[in-house]
Amino acid sequence: MTEKKHEIDLLIENLEHLLNKGNAHVSLDKALENIKFELLEKKPKNVPYSLWQLAEHIRLAQWDILEFSRNPKHVSPKWPEGYWPKETKPSSEKEWNTCLRKIKSDRQEFVDLLTKAQDEIYKPFEHGDGQSLLKESLVLADHNAYHAGEIIIIRRLLNDWGK
Repeated sequence: MTEKKHEIDLLIENLEHLLNKGNAHVSLDKALENIKFELLEKKPKNVPYSLWQLAEHIRLAQWDILEFSRNPKHVSPKWPEGYWPKETKPSSEKEWNTCLRKIKSDRQEFVDLLTKAQDEIYKPFEHGDGQSLLKESLVLADHNAYHAGEIIIIRRLLNDWGK
């Protein structure tokens, strides 16, 4: 294995770990794990959104990053309304479980893009304004980590964390 190939593999492995595991904080998957369905619509005092709205926002933003990264013709939703659900709760447990499943599957598809791209992760997209797969992976990891922290805080306020 060449030195450059080894470096790219190591970078991609670290990005995958960052996206999936959380590193210095709780992972997004762990933050979303075992939330009681009846708590999804609750908004603690002075918190502008529910757990459902946060999870669905994460799903929508992650999907947008994935599509932007793999499809030059992708048109992003209008900000902010295209990224935040108005409803404070999912219509059903099935919709909730679909949201969780899509968060995981879209994230895996993004990791697959990284793996296939190899040293092309540095190359700016022909569309956009300078973004690359590397930059988008860091944006995705940062966004998910930020909201994972919010989910944990809301769960703490709802007495649904650390029991």
